[in-house]
Amino acid sequence: MEGNIVNFRRGKRTVHHYQMIIRINGVSNKEKAQAAVGKTIVWTSPAGKELKGKISAPHGRNGQVRAIFETGMPGQAIGSKVKVI
Repeated sequence: MEGNIVNFRRGKRTVHHYQMIIRINGVSNKEKAQAAVGKTIVWTSPAGKELKGKISAPHGRNGQVRAIFETGMPGQAIGSKVKVI
């Protein structure tokens, strides 16, 4: 499966650089998003380095999920594609 990085997980004044909001292609409700919890997610940087993370929970009612990555993610990752394994 594939998806897109939507944004960092954030509060009003706080940005969590290692947590991202992901929109998975073909997932449109909370129940389908719940089925993806626990899967591994991989983002490949333009330099070819792979950063791995894990889907931790659904985010909202429209099928988006929260992913926690090993390290902080760069801002250039927003809008790019990820692989869900």
